[in-house]
Amino acid sequence: MKFIETHAHIYSKKFSEDAEDVIQRAYDSGIDKIFMPNIDMDSIESMLALEKKFPGVCYPMLGLHPCDVDKDFEKALSEMEKWWDKHDFYGVGETGIDLHWDKTHLEEQKASLKVHVKWAKEKQLPLILHCRESLDETLELIAPLSDKSLTGIFHCFSGTVEQARKIIDMGFYLGIGGTLTYKNSGVGAVIKELGPDHLVLETDSPYLAPVPFRGKRNSPEYIPYIAEKMAEFTGTSISEVSEITNRNALKVFKLLPDEL
Repeated sequence: MKFIETHAHIYSKKFSEDAEDVIQRAYDSGIDKIFMPNIDMDSIESMLALEKKFPGVCYPMLGLHPCDVDKDFEKALSEMEKWWDKHDFYGVGETGIDLHWDKTHLEEQKASLKVHVKWAKEKQLPLILHCRESLDETLELIAPLSDKSLTGIFHCFSGTVEQARKIIDMGFYLGIGGTLTYKNSGVGAVIKELGPDHLVLETDSPYLAPVPFRGKRNSPEYIPYIAEKMAEFTGTSISEVSEITNRNALKVFKLLPDEL
């Protein structure tokens, strides 16, 4: 059975000793593709090195993480923009708003997000949204900019059914990861009501490992644990979860033939 991992920072320094082994183990355990959201300028080269080592398995994206947005974000984005002419990328992000650690640069995060929206529309690529403790703020910003040319993933979704339906109505997907396996996360109740048709699987490796690995380094090879829990909550089989989430991922990343 095959799965697609839509969000893993496999180039992170937390994998500096064994990234290639982790990717190989993930592939051997059925993780067919791994999509890698970018963080900042420094992470681009290491991300692309993994794509080169594992072509057709590792897929890079380009963006500035909201936690790396500061008063000089415009300079960083200007430098990052040059990469669009140097290499092919499969998504824009990860970008968004993070109000968990620091609210100092909220306005800069919003301005950075708007630049990423512009890139996504111009390149016709999916937008990968980080919205930690900022789902309402992110929806408020994205909604007026949303049109048929804009799609993507609300990564690490942790909102309500109402928020989920707003996201789906805008043509976006919900990224579901290890928090689904946490006892009191509430994500299970939401997807139980929604079903799997607008969901994609992710780990956010090396963060947010699913049970029974919670508290340890996360890895793409743990996707089946999330898929199993998704099947349980949505009343489907794990093979159906594989089929539906894979199709959703291929669709959002523009890898499905138009006629399918």
